[in-house]
Amino acid sequence: MNLILWVERSSAAISFGTLIGILALWFGISVPLTFLGAYFGSKKKFRCPVHTNQIPRHIPRQNFFTKPIFGIIIGGILPFGCIFIQLFFILNSMWSHQMYFMFGFLFLVFIILLITCSEATVLLCYFHLCAEDYHWWWRAFFTSSFTAVYLFIYAVHYFFTKLQITGFASSILYFGYTMVIVLIFFLFTGNHRTTSCISDSLKRPGGSHNVI
Repeated sequence: MNLILWVERSSAAISFGTLIGILALWFGISVPLTFLGAYFGSKKKFRCPVHTNQIPRHIPRQNFFTKPIFGIIIGGILPFGCIFIQLFFILNSMWSHQMYFMFGFLFLVFIILLITCSEATVLLCYFHLCAEDYHWWWRAFFTSSFTAVYLFIYAVHYFFTKLQITGFASSILYFGYTMVIVLIFFLFTGNHRTTSCISDSLKRPGGSHNVI
């Protein structure tokens, strides 16, 4: 994005020295800390509460409602329904220069989003496990993180219906920042809901052998 802004001589472009400084911070601080965390994380042993069979169990034929694609698409609708109204005001404050002041209500919507994503993912994973499909790890990740896809679709709709952007650089800037927000939202919701499913499965003393 910054290269396109340089070509267009936009005032939003950062200087070359600032870009080098950001890259130095990334490769000098973030990357070493990532490898350091991975090293200490590999030393941490996780003890599964039950023993798993080395031979994979046969998964019965699944109907349409228990297939992964259907669950992933449905799982993102309800969380997106909790945030799309606030998303409209946030986009207005970012691109239409309108003042946003409902931060308390935004925090409440954020808590509702967390609860909704957790409940939807745990419920759908429970239905899949009841259908004897134990491949729930990535399914739990994509079930709630698919909300980011609806967020991107709404951002595209907002661009064509609410904004009057005609320049190429402005369009690249909008979609570039939108993709960054969508990616962060995708990783956040997916990782947090997978953690919710794992914690929910470990807290079931009588049904742990059915979940893991």
